[in-house]
Amino acid sequence: MPESPNLVNEFAEISGRLDRLIELVHRLSEENRSLRASQEQLSVERSNLLAKNEQARSRVEAMIVRLRSLESNA
Repeated sequence: MPESPNLVNEFAEISGRLDRLIELVHRLSEENRSLRASQEQLSVERSNLLAKNEQARSRVEAMIVRLRSLESNA
């Protein structure tokens, strides 16, 4: 029994939708991978900045202690 043109059109439409859906899934997967890499990079950068901030705070506190010591000896 030959397929009706309407059925062929429906299959073609469904096939097109599936192709677009597959492409969307690939794009979203790539975007997700990229965002995860960016998040990891930002997390490492944040950790480094926190460590530098802690070092700076320690140095400032040490300078304050030395200045107070010099001030009390003067």
